[in-house]
Amino acid sequence: MTPTPNPNCTVNISQHRLNRFNIIAEVLLQDLSSDEWSCLHARGANRCMTRAWNREMTSTGVRVIKMSRGCFDSRNMDPRILLQASLTLLIFVASSHGQHLKSGPRLKMDQALLTFHNQLTEEVQLFYTSDYCYKCVYQRLATVRPDNNNASVVISTRFTLTLQVESWTRNATLCRWSQAYGEGGHYSVWIQMSEAASEPSCTHSVDKRPNNTYLPILVSALLLAVIALLYFVAPSVYRRRCTSNFIETICCQGSQYSVDDEGEPAGEATTKAKPTRLRSLDTFRGFALTVMVFVNYGGGGYWFFQHAPWNGLTVADLVMPWFVFIIGTSVVLAFRSMQRRGVSRLQLLRKTTWRTVVLMMLGFCFLNYSPRDGPYFLGPERNPTEIGRRFTSHPRGFISSFSHLTRLGLVQLSGVETQYHWWNPVQDVVLYWPQWLIIILLETLWLCITFIMPVPNCPTGYLGAGGIGDNGLYPNCTGGAAGYIDRLMFGDNMYRYPTCKMMYHTTQPFDPEGVLGTINSIVMGFLGMQAGKIILSYKELNVHILGRFLAWAVVLGISAAILSKCTRDGGFIPVNKNLWSLSYVTCMGCFSFLLLGAMYFVTDVKGWWGGQPFIYPGMNSIFVYVGHSLLGFYFPFSWEMHFQQSHWEWLLQSLWGTALWVFIAYLLYRKKFFLKI
Repeated sequence: MTPTPNPNCTVNISQHRLNRFNIIAEVLLQDLSSDEWSCLHARGANRCMTRAWNREMTSTGVRVIKMSRGCFDSRNMDPRILLQASLTLLIFVASSHGQHLKSGPRLKMDQALLTFHNQLTEEVQLFYTSDYCYKCVYQRLATVRPDNNNASVVISTRFTLTLQVESWTRNATLCRWSQAYGEGGHYSVWIQMSEAASEPSCTHSVDKRPNNTYLPILVSALLLAVIALLYFVAPSVYRRRCTSNFIETICCQGSQYSVDDEGEPAGEATTKAKPTRLRSLDTFRGFALTVMVFVNYGGGGYWFFQHAPWNGLTVADLVMPWFVFIIGTSVVLAFRSMQRRGVSRLQLLRKTTWRTVVLMMLGFCFLNYSPRDGPYFLGPERNPTEIGRRFTSHPRGFISSFSHLTRLGLVQLSGVETQYHWWNPVQDVVLYWPQWLIIILLETLWLCITFIMPVPNCPTGYLGAGGIGDNGLYPNCTGGAAGYIDRLMFGDNMYRYPTCKMMYHTTQPFDPEGVLGTINSIVMGFLGMQAGKIILSYKELNVHILGRFLAWAVVLGISAAILSKCTRDGGFIPVNKNLWSLSYVTCMGCFSFLLLGAMYFVTDVKGWWGGQPFIYPGMNSIFVYVGHSLLGFYFPFSWEMHFQQSHWEWLLQSLWGTALWVFIAYLLYRKKFFLKI
């Protein structure tokens, strides 16, 4: 029998999910009114049944389902139907009363819920774009029907968004605003007529306050600071205690324990051989490698610990140039050491060739494989040609061979100049003019190819990401000449997931370590070699070394500021890691000289810090790099995350995996095991 509806009792109940009854309601609803509660109490829950119908609206993947319930007379109702209706209504009431604050879709990390309420008599369309996306075309977000309808969408909170409301009826933009939304927050936008101007307006409100996204970083930083403090304070306390015990022993045990009765001369006791290995180099290398491992684990999911979508700098964009820079510095010092030991040029050439081949084989066999790809995965993005090419053009493999051969063929280090010449203050440049000539020619080649070579269907000198960027005029011009050269040489055997793909909606493959970018990676390694030449040319003249480091940092920093105009997208040559642009290299060179100079002053000049814990992975860099590439995504280094609503678990996993590799490097350091090629 069909129950007879009671027209005097209509209940709209807030409910967010009923999976047992195959009803999914992902929408923010209102609490029951006082009249509706009195209706339930007057008629009783067992005399009301729920009749639901849904109406689906699709807006950027969010289903909005509206529920309505009516109270029915149960005089002619079957008992089983009555029982089912009573249980259903009881679940409705309990859910709406106790869980209405949790209504809406389940948000993940870096997401917020935005609900639009349209109180106009016309349909409106919603569009958005990210402020990080340079001149990007607005993308459709949702459509809201008129007469007090609403629509909810899930938006990203990584970058500031610009949203606008348009009316096709009026053929006009009703309102536009830019706002940075918080993770986990619920926001409402009321589109209504303004009482003062009689024009449509948008009013914003916060329904649920967002989470503190940076709280995990703050807690982690405090914990690391406490650990570092204990690490430095505990040995000091221990040494002071041992010193007190030693003094007490001397004073109380007699003259046979006096230091004046030592058998060896005081000069021999106090004179120690000064270590020739610079701790600052290993510390710098280990610091860059530690940060690299951390960002490879995801950096806790924070956008600034991942690569920039296109132009600009993040923490992840710093580590590879640092690593290349320190390789160049180590090359100069290593060759000087071998020359002192009488190693011939033929032997140096043989060692250089062997090292280059081994590094390329490591890249071919290991570094492009991830356990996530499955066993022996060789898909379109990881075929043998691509794997071999990527390491051949990889800055580390290329710069090793180039720097070694350049040092062999052009210059032989002869130590510090003993005679005074007019060029002594800049001897680290003048003495190596053949190398500088080659670098200038290489950089001229990069500039000519980048800004002069014609690219089909693209403007000459284009440096943009393509896709929807630059007003959508050049969708297939990703990377300009750099991307065009790679596509000509390697066809479909290219990296298909560049960092610009998600934001710029690009369709062309692009390799951030392509052929043209390798030229500037050589320049980056050469700047590192320049730091090594400074250390050798002004040996034991620490003030001169630090002064030269500072001078180079200033020159490179000013150059980067001029080329980029101190902006992210508006410069002559924007700072771009994907392209290894000239401004990117000069900016990273500035940071590298400053960081190396600071570490040199603290560790080698003053001896305030021994470089721990970064010195441990710095002395076993190949082992840590290859090891984390092969085993980094296995337990116990990582695990499958279950709490994806915030950054807590991901940040914990990133720190845990990085700490494990640093600890493994420490154990190898204690065992005197160093993997070398």
